[in-house]
Amino acid sequence: MKITAEVLRDLAEPSNVAVHSNPELAGDVSAAISDDDNQRKEKELDQLRRKPQLRPLPSKDLNRLVQLTPWDVLHTFGRAITLARRGAGRGLAEHWGCLKYSQALNGNSDSFMALSAEGRETADYYKALQSGELGVGFAVALATRLLNKRYPDHFVSIVPADTALRAGWALTSRDSGPKSGYRYRPQFFAEVWRPGEPSRVFPIACKGNHSGLSTSHTQLASASAHAEAVHIGAWDETPCLVFSTELPLDGPLTVHALEAKGDGGWLDAPARVLDHTLEDENVYPGIQPPTEGDKPVEPEPGYHVKPDVYAWFQHALARTAAAGLTAFAGDGRATAPYLTKRQGQRHFTGLTHAATDSVQDARHRFLGIDFVGTDHVFRLNRKRVETFSGVAEDLFRHLAEGRVEQYRREIYSRRSTWPRDTWASRWNGPISVHPDGSVLAMRLLRH
Repeated sequence: MKITAEVLRDLAEPSNVAVHSNPELAGDVSAAISDDDNQRKEKELDQLRRKPQLRPLPSKDLNRLVQLTPWDVLHTFGRAITLARRGAGRGLAEHWGCLKYSQALNGNSDSFMALSAEGRETADYYKALQSGELGVGFAVALATRLLNKRYPDHFVSIVPADTALRAGWALTSRDSGPKSGYRYRPQFFAEVWRPGEPSRVFPIACKGNHSGLSTSHTQLASASAHAEAVHIGAWDETPCLVFSTELPLDGPLTVHALEAKGDGGWLDAPARVLDHTLEDENVYPGIQPPTEGDKPVEPEPGYHVKPDVYAWFQHALARTAAAGLTAFAGDGRATAPYLTKRQGQRHFTGLTHAATDSVQDARHRFLGIDFVGTDHVFRLNRKRVETFSGVAEDLFRHLAEGRVEQYRREIYSRRSTWPRDTWASRWNGPISVHPDGSVLAMRLLRH
């Protein structure tokens, strides 16, 4: 067992991540889709609608080798699940959602990232959870890098798809409104935006496995159905990204990635004032295919963001992203106004207790920037460690006081100015700072 100080050092160590995306992968996934379609036909199951023509990512857009630290991956995953409603001890549960993997990954700048001995020894019934959750971290980190490279003059925000969609559609039987009855959905939306301009939205579907390449083919085939479930604009024109992270027990991890092109995804409508409260909509479920002559065409199952709700959907994405950030800082009181009733506003109101929930009551200065947020203390290999998640104080104040427009203007203008250090020397621990103003840090407690 590693000593705790060594574990913390390893978390800050940049390592190579292998990304696999080529025509052979696209062909293998196409074959996996055909196999699954045939099996469904034999079992007399409904045929799934899938993203047509998944293709490899161009090498110029995403180098086959990407460097990330394990801590950055955990920060990315921690941010992604802040609105996931993981039980009464929400703050602790969601911190632990990423922190439980503090010893799961290793590598260095001369090698590929892989599962550590600790990560390989995860009990069998937790392996699916581990691969799925780490798969989210790697997929979202790589999607963000890819879109930043393609749209250097824009900002990329990652928004949980279920939370955003729930403001307009009844996703489950518990939600009010017309039921969609469709269980396929992307896990995230990437909103690519500039202040005051139409944004572009990319559905992201991501999975993970410990089984091998053939399982990744199957997972990407499934992801193609999840990504296809949301159309933004015209039929079959919404671009998307799909990922399957392979975490073998005896070699480097590999992120398998494909995309679907398209001219859609643009929320081209007069902008709303994002500071205004978002209201639940009741958008009728179903995706409307193009008409064929005079014959009416029945809607396909799924979720269709049509031009009449572009402005509302952009509003929903911005405020859902703001809620995720204030929740990451542990402030339920600041989070609740950004969510609608159906999105779970009630979950962030009422009494909070520091022992079980997140409470925004901690502040630290890292790399010359003041942050406010929440912390938890737990034991890592018998030693007590402290973890802190928060937001740059000036940006947090904008969000706490309802100034989403000002917050977005500032993170846009500061998007390339944030420190890239992976270790905070005065704090004496790994650190990750993201362009949205969020920070995740950990250190060994000396007393």
